[in-house]
Amino acid sequence: MLFQVGGQGSHPTFFEMSAAQQLPSSLRAALTYSIGVLALRRPFLHKVLDYEDEFFAALTLILETHSLRTTDASFAETLYGLRRRAVNVHVKKDDLHMEPGSRIQHSGIRKRQKLLSVVFLVVLPYFKSKLHAIYNREREAALQASLWGNVNERFDESDNFGDASSSFASTSGLDTDLSVRTRFRKRMNKIVATCYPWLHAGTEGLAFAYQLLYLLDATGFYSPGLHALGLQVCRATGQELMDTSSRISKIRSNERERLRGPPWLKAVQGALLTCAYAVLDYAQTGLIAAVFGFKMMEWWYQSAEERMSAPTVYPPPPPPPPPKVAKEGIPLPPDRTLCPLCSQKRANPSAVTVSGFVFCYACIFKYVSQYNRCPVTLVPANVDQIRRLFHDL
Repeated sequence: MLFQVGGQGSHPTFFEMSAAQQLPSSLRAALTYSIGVLALRRPFLHKVLDYEDEFFAALTLILETHSLRTTDASFAETLYGLRRRAVNVHVKKDDLHMEPGSRIQHSGIRKRQKLLSVVFLVVLPYFKSKLHAIYNREREAALQASLWGNVNERFDESDNFGDASSSFASTSGLDTDLSVRTRFRKRMNKIVATCYPWLHAGTEGLAFAYQLLYLLDATGFYSPGLHALGLQVCRATGQELMDTSSRISKIRSNERERLRGPPWLKAVQGALLTCAYAVLDYAQTGLIAAVFGFKMMEWWYQSAEERMSAPTVYPPPPPPPPPKVAKEGIPLPPDRTLCPLCSQKRANPSAVTVSGFVFCYACIFKYVSQYNRCPVTLVPANVDQIRRLFHDL
């Protein structure tokens, strides 16, 4: 079995399909970097960065809809001279002895397939990005709670105790609604955090299987989405590339002919359509330039030689909050120089790495050897996690 790496025929290579698939992520990185630089001088652009997913989804929705309508291909596939074709399989009894490829006929894309293509190109990546963000937040919150406890809840509880007598009567109904919404949102976030790794692994594994089969020329579908839509990506012929501009102009002229109203209203609507088409054309050109410019800057500023010769020195991170003291654990003495176990001045101070609390070496060694845990936080520990401190020498 030979890998298809050549450029002959209408069947695109694996590298062409991979480049077309990775172009949207490069475009998003370039736009995010550009807006971040501009936001240093124009602070209102930070609102765009706060809603990055929605902004990029709206932009790709416009580009993909326009590209599928005019060229029967996605925006990235258009840049590489590729087109989408519907696959119709006709099997007859008299044709069973023929080759499998001879029974496959390519036709144009129907309107329903264009709509579903927009769903696979814009809507599903948007929801996946949102689920990934929820999963990351829940993962960080769970990690913080396991190490230091839920600091936010403790602060909220202390604040609520201070003003409970003054605000309970007036806001009891509102607090009940908010608490129900909060519990529901937290429950949904936990469900997403539990199911997302399996969903992500399944989708990525299925996509990898299709790409591997495509590389081995065992299937004509590069992704499961194209297979579900019954579409294959082919190279555009020279005649198709020449007819693209005439097709776009024909579509735009038909839209101007469908305008209704008085002559002055038609003129205004036609001018608006012309401006919209000009902005869309310039936007496509600008986005292409942004992608290549971003890649050039990334290569220029982040070369391997520069990273090895001049490593970046980062400031030290802030200290973490103190770990949570267990209810059944040994309470901490008010004097920090005393050992929590013997309540005496610490001798040979030693710390447990799982919590950071300091004890006498003899006291903590005996306790950990017997109970295999930290006496304050009750986190599992062993004697190998005891460290001597020599700050008093």
